[in-house]
Amino acid sequence: MLTTIQDPSLRIVPASGPKSTSLNKDTTNSFGLHDTLQYGARSIAQEVKQDGVIRQRLESWEETQDNMKLTLQRNIEGLHAPVRLLMERKIVSSNPHMPELPQSNIHLDILMGRDECLEPADFFGAIESGPSMDIHADMEKKRRI
Repeated sequence: MLTTIQDPSLRIVPASGPKSTSLNKDTTNSFGLHDTLQYGARSIAQEVKQDGVIRQRLESWEETQDNMKLTLQRNIEGLHAPVRLLMERKIVSSNPHMPELPQSNIHLDILMGRDECLEPADFFGAIESGPSMDIHADMEKKRRI
């Protein structure tokens, strides 16, 4: 995931999402209750179904950590350091290899600081499908020819 320095903050934990109320503001009457005669019956399933604050925080965890590291680099070394790192990540992420062959981008892992982490994708990545035998068609699809 390539990020840009959007919000130069030193936040360690992602911000929590906006609080949502159970009642829709468009369907409430003057007493703050759902107006059943005008808008029909309430859907309890939709009110119970929430996006989940913890899931949103976990999804933006790496982005927040990366933003903090880039901000610290910017404060310590100057603006050139995070710009250079983001440029290197962009260059390394454009992988010119054959599209269907198994590949790993160890360069990007090193620049992102994930080179010492072991994840299930390191062991089980792309096992279920073998390489395609039609390399020319794969290259044409990749190059949009």
